[in-house]
Amino acid sequence: MGARIATALGRDPFAPGDDDAYRRWRDWKLANAPAGVDDLLVEVDDPCRLTPAERDALVARCRVANMAVYASRRRGEGKDVARLLGEQLGLRRLDANWLADEDGISTLSVSGHGTTRGEFIPYTDRPIRWHTDGYYNPPGRTIAAMLLHCVQSAAEGGGNRVLDHEIAYILLRDADPAHVRALSAPDAMSIPQREERTEAGVSVARQVQSGPVFSRLEPGGDLHMRYTARTRSIAWRDDPATRAAVEALERLLEAGGPWVFAFRLEPGMGIVCNNVLHERAGFIDAPGRRRTLLRARYHDRIADTHGAFRAAWPH
Repeated sequence: MGARIATALGRDPFAPGDDDAYRRWRDWKLANAPAGVDDLLVEVDDPCRLTPAERDALVARCRVANMAVYASRRRGEGKDVARLLGEQLGLRRLDANWLADEDGISTLSVSGHGTTRGEFIPYTDRPIRWHTDGYYNPPGRTIAAMLLHCVQSAAEGGGNRVLDHEIAYILLRDADPAHVRALSAPDAMSIPQREERTEAGVSVARQVQSGPVFSRLEPGGDLHMRYTARTRSIAWRDDPATRAAVEALERLLEAGGPWVFAFRLEPGMGIVCNNVLHERAGFIDAPGRRRTLLRARYHDRIADTHGAFRAAWPH
């Protein structure tokens, strides 16, 4: 049963006042949550041509945890790895952001100083704090899912930590329902206007983007999270409830705990997810070990994972 049907029946786990629905969904979510990163891992032969069993295994993990990690025996470097794997999971609407390659897939590696890409942290060797992808996008370009495929790992460092955003919602709501109410406000988090200076003058490259941290995706009403732990170029709604909620979220992310999973992608490995919270450690490249990942962002959600909490409701 999807969230839209649940809402029609008066059963909406994400409605602030529907405590019974929330408890049912929460109990199902925690009972099915993975205990560690090994529970997320799926071994595949060729990510470009998944077997039905491999696809089902990836989808099953995304259904309960919003993410899956795969390890492939084939380490192809071509863009087909990211494109074809995404298509097999129902991901077709690529977000062609302005720093992506012409095919809409980004090649993430360290860019030189003074280059356009080198001004943005994903193209550096510096650590990246907790975030979900596309938090600066307008509502019509919401990033519902993403894929990272490792072509080459760094000589040292570059590991990731991930947290299912639905678990983050549970931890915040259990601590104080006011936290999720504050973070669901339509102006909870704003990204300031970005300007570009050219020979012709100053132009607006991005308008101000205001929106909630927690919202719902259609179809299905699935929970979506829009967040960054950055302190620069971010404006939070200036009221006590929002400040308390942001501080609570920062504390739980820094505390780690059993729901935060750490791993490092090696060649042939990757992660597919419904845009969960993630961060990346800094790294060091070396000759022949230049960290290179393929990243694809999508406006679709991974197939067959809409309304995954339907199992929580009695039939």
